[in-house]
Amino acid sequence: MNSFHFNIEDYRVITAPETAYYISEFITPTEEKGILTNIYASPKPKWTQLSNRRLQNWGGIPHHNGMIAETIPQWLDKYLEKIHNLKLMDDKRPNHVLVNEYLPGQGIMPHLDGSLFYPTITTISAGSHIVLNFIEPTEDNTISTKPAFSFLLEPRSLLILQEKLYTRYLHCIEEVKEDFLDASIVNINMCSDEYVRHKTVPRKTRVSLTIRHVPKTTSFKIFAGGRR
Repeated sequence: MNSFHFNIEDYRVITAPETAYYISEFITPTEEKGILTNIYASPKPKWTQLSNRRLQNWGGIPHHNGMIAETIPQWLDKYLEKIHNLKLMDDKRPNHVLVNEYLPGQGIMPHLDGSLFYPTITTISAGSHIVLNFIEPTEDNTISTKPAFSFLLEPRSLLILQEKLYTRYLHCIEEVKEDFLDASIVNINMCSDEYVRHKTVPRKTRVSLTIRHVPKTTSFKIFAGGRR
């Protein structure tokens, strides 16, 4: 998909609270393969192992005192430019990528992305689909175990979250090895014909690229990840 010549409003998810956009096939299969090849070619110290997944930080480590910026390699930076051309972040260019690897059966607990970032999340999926659940806190700030709604994220897709979907609704991924595509998935009409309601789809290994802008950074950069 050429990100320079389309109207982002054509991809608004009108069946969800404001504001979400979903673009199927945002990257090509060749681009997806290149992303995965480069991520898995990264040196072992680039990975951080958590209890339920592992991850990589590119661009620096976000911190309340400011992120010490690292130069992002060209193979990855071109996707930051592609996101920047969508004009989603008030002309601020994305400067950070969080790479998460989810094996089948792995997920993430309900959370908000917080104040370290400009209030827009953009996520590219590679390798496998995932179902992303959204939970609305109750008036007493307890967290329901039942999602208010869900998005199906296909491989090679882009998801954009803003406004209440950034500030209020928590998002999470259930720790299962397959997903039943039930009525809670509100964007299934925006996905390929491969995905239909009442179908069970096994997961494969998914790699997500969460691309954001960190406003508070240092004025110098550390070069990391090889040459550009």
